[in-house]
Amino acid sequence: MPAIQESALLQALQTVVDPNTAQDFVSAKQLKNLRLDGGDVSFDIELPYPGASQQAELRRALVAAARSVEGVSNVSVNIQSKIVAHAVQRGVQLLPGVKNIIAVASGKGGVGKSTTAANLALALAAEGARVGVLDADIYGPSQPMMLGVSGRPESEDGKLMEPMVGYGLQIMSIGFLVEDDQAMIWRGPMATQALEQLLRQTRWQDLDYLVVDMPPGTGDIQLTLSQRVPVTGAVIVTTPQDIALIDAKKGLKMFEKVGVPILGLVENMAVHICTNCGHAEHIFGADGGRKMAEAYGVDYLGALPLAMSIRVQADAGQPTVVADPDGEVAALYKALARQVAVKIAAQSKDYSSKFPNISISKST
Repeated sequence: MPAIQESALLQALQTVVDPNTAQDFVSAKQLKNLRLDGGDVSFDIELPYPGASQQAELRRALVAAARSVEGVSNVSVNIQSKIVAHAVQRGVQLLPGVKNIIAVASGKGGVGKSTTAANLALALAAEGARVGVLDADIYGPSQPMMLGVSGRPESEDGKLMEPMVGYGLQIMSIGFLVEDDQAMIWRGPMATQALEQLLRQTRWQDLDYLVVDMPPGTGDIQLTLSQRVPVTGAVIVTTPQDIALIDAKKGLKMFEKVGVPILGLVENMAVHICTNCGHAEHIFGADGGRKMAEAYGVDYLGALPLAMSIRVQADAGQPTVVADPDGEVAALYKALARQVAVKIAAQSKDYSSKFPNISISKST
C-alpha cells in the first residue's frame, strides 16, 4: 500500500468548506492533531461555535474527502466545539462563569423580543452550548413563565444565588423573587441596582453564552447594561412596522455609542400565513427590517413569522424550539442562533486573562 502523502491529504480536506463561515478547516487552522499510521488517518476539527446539528454532515464530507486520497483506508474524525470569551467594551471586565453575553434588545415593547430571546437561548443549547438567560426586565419579567420555571433561588453560601434551571438553561429573573401580581414601583436607580445584583450575585456556572432579555427602551437599565456589563454583542429585534423601526434604530445607536457590536437584526412578525387557506399577508408591512439592516450596515439575521403557535407555546412555558424542535419555525430560530454564534466567533478574542495583575508597592 502506498504511503499517504500529507500534502495530498491536506489538499483534499481543503475542499470541504464550513457552510457557516465559507472557509475550509485547514486554512482556518481548525484541523488539529492530524495522525497518519499506515492506511489509517485521524484528526480533530475544532469549531469556534456550537454546531451539534451539523457535525454528522461535516464528518461525512471530511471522511469522503480523506478517502479520495491514495493510500487512505480508514478515517477517524472527531468534531468538537471550543467556545472562548470574546472582547467586550473597553475597560469592562468579564463576568465570572460567563464567556460571552448576548443582549437581545428592542427600542419598543410588543415586538416579540422576549420570545426571540428565549428561543435563541434554547437553540444555542440545542447546538451543544452551555447557555443562561438573564431576564433584565425588572418591571415586567416574562422569562419564568415562558421557560416554565417557578420557585425561589437558593443560596449555598449566603452570598450568591444559584440560578434556576429549565430546559437545560441557567435562568435568573426578578420574577423568581417577587409574587406574580406584585408591581415593582421603583425609580430608575433602584431598578438598575436590582439588575446588577441579579447579574453579579448569581453563580453562573461555566456558561458559553448568557442571553440577556433587555427591557424595551433606551433608559437607565439599558444604559447601565451597555456601559457596565461586559456585552459581547447585541441582537436587535423589530417588526417591519415603521413605528417599531424608529425605536429599533434608537436601540441600535445606543449600543454603537458605548462600543457594543451589533450582531444583527431580527425581523419578527414579518408575515402571517393563514392556517385555513395558506394566504400570506404582511400585516405590519414588508421588508422594513431588511431595509433598516441595509441602511445601517448590520447583518440581517432573518425573518420570523407572525404565528399563533409561537404565542401559544410561549404562554404554555414551552417555547417553539422545545415544543416543536423539528418544525419549520424552530429551524428559523436555530438558523438565527447559528448566525449569532458564528458572528461572535469571528470577533476578537478576550486576552485579559492572559495578562498578570501587576501591583506596585513602595519600598521601605
